[in-house]
Amino acid sequence: MTAPPVPSIAEAGEALRSGRLTARDLLALHRARIAAVDGRVRAFWAMDPRADALAVQADEELAAGRDRGPLHGIPFAVKDMVDVAGLPTSNGSRAMDRTPATRDAEAVRRLIEVGAVPLGKVATYEWGFVGPEQGLEHPPATNPWNIAHITGGSSSGSVAAVAAGMVRIAVGSDTGGSIRSPSAYCGTVGLKPTRGRVSGEGFFALSHKLDHPGPIAATVEEAALMLDAMAPESGGSSRLCHGAGGLTLGYARDWFADDPALDQRVLTAMDAAASALSLAGARIVEVAMPDYDLLEAVGAVMIHVEGLRLHEVSLRERGDLWGRMGTQTVQAGVVLTDDDLARAEALVPGLSAEVDRVLAGCDAILTATTLTPAPPFAAFDKGAVWTPMRTLPFNVTGHPALSVPAGFADGLPIGLQVIGRHGDEAGILRVAAALEAATDHGVLRPAL
Repeated sequence: MTAPPVPSIAEAGEALRSGRLTARDLLALHRARIAAVDGRVRAFWAMDPRADALAVQADEELAAGRDRGPLHGIPFAVKDMVDVAGLPTSNGSRAMDRTPATRDAEAVRRLIEVGAVPLGKVATYEWGFVGPEQGLEHPPATNPWNIAHITGGSSSGSVAAVAAGMVRIAVGSDTGGSIRSPSAYCGTVGLKPTRGRVSGEGFFALSHKLDHPGPIAATVEEAALMLDAMAPESGGSSRLCHGAGGLTLGYARDWFADDPALDQRVLTAMDAAASALSLAGARIVEVAMPDYDLLEAVGAVMIHVEGLRLHEVSLRERGDLWGRMGTQTVQAGVVLTDDDLARAEALVPGLSAEVDRVLAGCDAILTATTLTPAPPFAAFDKGAVWTPMRTLPFNVTGHPALSVPAGFADGLPIGLQVIGRHGDEAGILRVAAALEAATDHGVLRPAL
């Protein structure tokens, strides 16, 4: 018999506080679901030995009247590029030292501080670069909607665990779309906060200038609760119930509609999402964005140069343990110079200002997250395949951006991306919550 998906945070919280469920019971439900479906999904690779003790502590505190908030007693997963005390951070690579971390990453510590229970670590693409790649230490996580298809990367295990109902929330990181693109492919909510909003202490860096830690969740509300814990000053959940009424939303349709890589079903879903928000009270205006190819080129230079700097010694000394895709990605930085990086970085303020000018005329921007549904694993049999997205520009500019479920194509999810002003995570969560309330995309779950 298949164990059911774990209950929502709201359902679990009510049961915990009424005494109908203990945190230990809730932990057991999560483990039963993992045992039932993770053999096919392949999200988890290590379990946190502290989970039982922290669940007992949560029960004792709730019984004594100490309530740490809505995440008290709620299990969560952590991407394997993030330190968890007592567990190694493998970064999905055989070349990584396996000495266990001595302390939790700051974002993980903050989640534990509000009573959340770290369940375990989940898969990532090697070093957070491209994938999926077979033949590494751990096989790549699969898409719970169709296990013959990829999750996207590099927060592959985080989104797979959430989409498959093994957890409701998971920690991810995003350098060029690694929270948002797999969330689009797997039907989860993935939030890349404003640069610097969530502490990156204890996160393995792919690019110090582009990395953004953030939440991955089953619903917008749960992503907001997670952000509230990771960055209390964000006020992420403060405007969830305000709806779309009175908002002006810029629809960056031309930014992707004519791209030859676009699956037309994505365009149909984006138009439908904009229409749903209009019917919910928002004013939709089409907006012109900065040149996408330039933004992507700037981000690519930054990733490849910083990636080479970070990994040059490891690749030279332990390259025989690296996978092919990671090796090729790092080696691409060899042809770039410090002058190339300087020229790319010099363009960033102007590009960021262009996005700011668009946002001066609207409350948020709407566009596609990815231009296709998740491709099949078979497409990668001969090596890396370019998967068209619209995510990297906002790592370059640092604006907050999230992906929220917006439809399906052949049973595979499609994600709408919402971009906001610097520091306005609450605003884009409000827009996403309005779309979630106006459609049923977010409540549908795969048949695992």
